This record gives sequence, structure tokens and C-alpha cells, in this order.
Amino acid sequence: MDSIKLTPKTKLSLLESVIIEGDASAALQAIPDASFQCVVTSPPYWGLRDYDFEGQIGLEDTLADYIQNLVAVFDGVRRVLTDDGVFWLNIGDGYTSGNRGYRAPDKKNPARAMAVRPDTPLGLKPKDLLGIPWRLAFALQQSGWYLRSDIIWNKPNAMPESVKDRPTRSHEYLFMLTKNERYYYDHVAVREINGRNRRSVWSLNTMPSGHRHFATFPKSLVQPCILSSTRPGDFVLDPFFGSGTVGEVCLELGRRFVGIELHSAYVRLATNRLARYKTSARHLVAGR
Repeated sequence: MDSIKLTPKTKLSLLESVIIEGDASAALQAIPDASFQCVVTSPPYWGLRDYDFEGQIGLEDTLADYIQNLVAVFDGVRRVLTDDGVFWLNIGDGYTSGNRGYRAPDKKNPARAMAVRPDTPLGLKPKDLLGIPWRLAFALQQSGWYLRSDIIWNKPNAMPESVKDRPTRSHEYLFMLTKNERYYYDHVAVREINGRNRRSVWSLNTMPSGHRHFATFPKSLVQPCILSSTRPGDFVLDPFFGSGTVGEVCLELGRRFVGIELHSAYVRLATNRLARYKTSARHLVAGR
């Protein structure tokens, strides 16, 4: 794909699907107001992964800084969402580090090893559950978002944990947020098999992506979000694009997308992953 450099003064005309390489806040500045009917994303979790990129979200010194940085990014997301649009946010939790500056490797989950970890947040204790999903949800609510639903993503095949003093965590949160009190939501498109309205606990297996990306969410988690919140041809945004799951679901469902990703290696992964679809995406680079 061609690489075109965006600057903060650029205003991008959205006619086709686009992958933007760069910082989410910088890239969002190039996008006109009310461009997207739906946003689906899963940002980096705090203190859980080191993507080896300077300035990455997720390795802030404090939990408060992490929450503040995400709220700032999502303030920009709110501007580019249509007035009747819906924002779906997948976020997981974690535990305090006990002020250890590292995380030891786990034979069952080698990717969890890290050479750096943030200190235990002020007011919390070693081994405390951080409560990140709800801290972030309440912060977004305070910043102006309508918090409409909390969905439990139950993982029947959850990753094993080497713990013996608490239950193994087998769920994450998916929050449904909106700009306004009234918005587009097609409940018929996502009815359950028995015809009843979709419930707020979704039991979905995690799926290997087949790509070298630490954390991917399954297409089955993304599909109901897009089906319920968009019409064919609508634009969907993922400001933390990763290996491109949201883009793949969009192309399968006849929607267009914009994916923003800071890490060039993941941009290449997403590009290769989506290359088999007839509708290709341009590759743009956002100025920092």
C-alpha cells in the first residue's frame, strides 16, 4: 500500500478504508467531525504488556496517568463519532505489582514476562485488584459519555493462571458508551438464537489470531458491536488497531473502517491480514 504522511493540518476525506500509522491523538486531528457511526476498540492494558515503543499507552508511571491519557484519546474519539453513534470499549483488569519492577515468566503464558512494571498505585496494597475497567468507565462518564451497558465477556477457554489463593480470572469487560441519550441501535440484528433481546453476558472463546500480536480480541466479540450499531457502508473506527480484527470484521460485514496503530510492525501484520479481501485499505502515516 502507498504510504502518505498526515500532519495535524491535514483533513482526511474518508471515501474508503484506511490504516493510519501513528499516535491515536495525532491521527484523530486529521479526521473531520462526526465521521464514524461506531467505534470498537481495545486499548493497551496498564502494566500488562510492553510493546517496546516510546510513549506507548499502558506503561505510564501511575494508574491515574493511564486513565487520564485514555480519557484524552477518547475525547478526540467523541468528536469524530456521529451524534447517534456508539462506542464499544473492551478493557481488562490486573493486579498491583507489589512494587516489583518486573513480572516473572509463566510457562503457560510466556508473553506475560516484563522487564518493567509500574509501582503499586497510591492507596492500594500488594495483591490488590486494580479495578481498571470501572475506574475508566466512571472517568469517561464524568467526561461526558453516556455509560449505557457493561457486558461481561466470559471466556470458557480462559488462559490458565499460576495462582492458588484466588479464582482464575476468566472474564473481561465490554462497555457500551454513547455521545447522547438517543442513538442508533439495531436490537433485531443481534437477537439471541431464541429470539430474545441480547443479554449482557457473552460467552465467547478466545481465538488465536495466527499473528504475532500479544493481545487480540476475537471476531465474535466485535461482530455484535458492529451489527447493532451500523448499517452497510458505514465507517467504523478502531484507534488501537493492533493486528486488524475490527477491520476484518468490517470488510466481512460490508462496512468501511479506519484503523489507527502506533506500532509499524502491527501495521504490517494488519495489512497482510487484510490483503486477501477485495477491498483494500490505504496506508497513511500520521505526523507526531
